[in-house]
Amino acid sequence: METAKTAPLTTTSPSPIAQALKRRPRTVERLIQTGLLICAAVSILTTLGIVLTLLRETILFFQQVSIVEFFTETRWTPLFASKKFGIWPLVNGTVLVAAGAMIIALPLGLLAAIYMSEYASENMRRILKPILEVLAGIPTVVYGYFALLFVTPLLKSIFPQTQTFNGASASIVMGFMILPMVASISEDALSAVPRSLRDAAYALGATKLEVSTQIVVPAALSGISASFILAVSRAIGETMIVAIAAGQQPKLTLNPLESIETMTAYIVQVSLGDTPQQSLAYLTIFAVGAMLFFMTLVMNVISHFLTRRFREVYE
Repeated sequence: METAKTAPLTTTSPSPIAQALKRRPRTVERLIQTGLLICAAVSILTTLGIVLTLLRETILFFQQVSIVEFFTETRWTPLFASKKFGIWPLVNGTVLVAAGAMIIALPLGLLAAIYMSEYASENMRRILKPILEVLAGIPTVVYGYFALLFVTPLLKSIFPQTQTFNGASASIVMGFMILPMVASISEDALSAVPRSLRDAAYALGATKLEVSTQIVVPAALSGISASFILAVSRAIGETMIVAIAAGQQPKLTLNPLESIETMTAYIVQVSLGDTPQQSLAYLTIFAVGAMLFFMTLVMNVISHFLTRRFREVYE
């Protein structure tokens, strides 16, 4: 019985071009990798530098002021003869203005996103979205004077008790300023929902409104939530609108028609150059800035959590 003979295995040698490419040093790739690493390191080092600067000056502040007073006192008068260092009046003003802005920006931004994603034609979307995003390009100082010179007199005609500097006008204008952020990010999240989900709902007899509110919006919940949280962070960190229109009177109040002061407005007030460096009043800037940094950090962590928690992955 004869056994079958197997043909010997032959290996093909690589071509001269392949050998040259293999031997050639990947200089360009290494340069690109190094450049990307430097860019990433710059952003990380910048963040670390900001944090270390805030921590260093904040520690110096708390060496002179009790942290218990900082979080329990209800008056903020570091520039007066009788100095009080309770942060809550500034936090109250910041939250009051941001909450008023959210009342305007969140529903209007989400409704605008739903219209552009589900109802508007392609040509209409190309026109509306750039026009809406023009609001984001207006300087905030222009928004501030618009709130002071137009919105405040309008509020006074409706509510005569409105003060010249008040939180309501700042809230209204800030709401329209951050509206494009909510609308743009939410519209991107809604547009990312697969068309198959819409078609399946239409096949079951759902109306366009039902598809928009019960299918598309829940499916894009992670992106919509992230846009909301980022808008809140933007409102908390806004400076010029509140510095011009809201006033410089830190107080614990829920009345938006009164003059208030936010954390960013106080930082602007003390940073004008008249305060001696390393004085106690100067150090309050960094204590307030650290509190503001912590609040925005919490907002961004919540946004990241919501994005991962409610993220939908479609095949």
